[in-house]
Amino acid sequence: MLKRTALFSAHQKLGAKLIDFGGWEMPVQYTSITDEHLAVRNAAGIFDISHMGEVTVSGAAAAEFLNQLLTNDIKKLTPGLGQYTLMCNERGGVIDDLYAYRLCGDVYFLVINASRIEADVAWIQAQAAKFPRRSELILTDASHNYAAVAVQGPRVKDFINDVISGGSISAMRVARVTDLKKNEIGGFKFENQSVLVSRTGYTGEDGFEIVGSDESIQKLWDKFLSVGAPFGLKPAGLGARDTLRTEVCYPLYGHELDEETTPIEAGVGFFVALDKGEFNGRSILAEQKANGMKKKCVAFKMTDKSAPPRPHYPIWANGARVGEVVSGTQSPSLGIGIGLGYVPPEFAKPDTQIEIEIRGKRFAAVVVKKPIYKVR
Repeated sequence: MLKRTALFSAHQKLGAKLIDFGGWEMPVQYTSITDEHLAVRNAAGIFDISHMGEVTVSGAAAAEFLNQLLTNDIKKLTPGLGQYTLMCNERGGVIDDLYAYRLCGDVYFLVINASRIEADVAWIQAQAAKFPRRSELILTDASHNYAAVAVQGPRVKDFINDVISGGSISAMRVARVTDLKKNEIGGFKFENQSVLVSRTGYTGEDGFEIVGSDESIQKLWDKFLSVGAPFGLKPAGLGARDTLRTEVCYPLYGHELDEETTPIEAGVGFFVALDKGEFNGRSILAEQKANGMKKKCVAFKMTDKSAPPRPHYPIWANGARVGEVVSGTQSPSLGIGIGLGYVPPEFAKPDTQIEIEIRGKRFAAVVVKKPIYKVR
């Protein structure tokens, strides 16, 4: 039985095409992926992200525990600030990538991937059980308590203050939502309920992610669609979410990231703070940073006319198979096939000529610098 978000009936009313996504019945598109993608790039789009998980970690030992659990340095977070970070196993493989926010004092809020909620919570609890200051930690899987939406695109800042009005009441204190800076989070009142608003997203565009109760997110969804319509806001599904994140080379768990792949190999080493002290997988990641790795995630563009590249398609160079595509699509912004894939480091330099095998035939492509599409 597939799980459904609080916005399921809203998607049905809008005529969304629904698919199974990590055990959730989610909208892949409403009109077309290209239409929704271009709305986000040129105006605004709203996504249901209620399937994402939320975990709170609090108590006197919370920061020390999270710094052993995660790759980024949690101690850099002041109240109201968030950071992208990763949770690794002892081999340096990625258990999940996530956002960690410090709401206040010793209270931290983690937003995790939908397909990884059970695995993440089990891992966090297992790590906590071994932690010397376990009695000073409170862990809560709050995933069932929240729904969430993401509003993304260059026009969002023109209308979000009319949807959520007034100043913040917790976390980052600002006079209005648009005063939040990138990666900041604030608590705001919406129709007598509290919602958390962060200036983050998964599209490369400016935008906000809002977490709240089922009821408040249902009301927010409707209000966004009516207030945002004159600015070009459209509901957007998982199809556009995938093409948007691929253009800007944001990783997706199960594609660029998995338990056999490290953050260094995936190209997100910037979010690994080797100087903060011991954490899960540190020795492996330090060795890879110093001595290099066997595989590297690269971005590429097709240079021949072809069907779009797709995950698991072989990558060829110099007449030999050298790697595999992990994400591939037709780019609505660029009008060409694009993708991400793993190859040995000697084939990872921009301008390296490669071929992608599509349905038994090889088509020319070139390794390009990330991101594939530069947001204006």
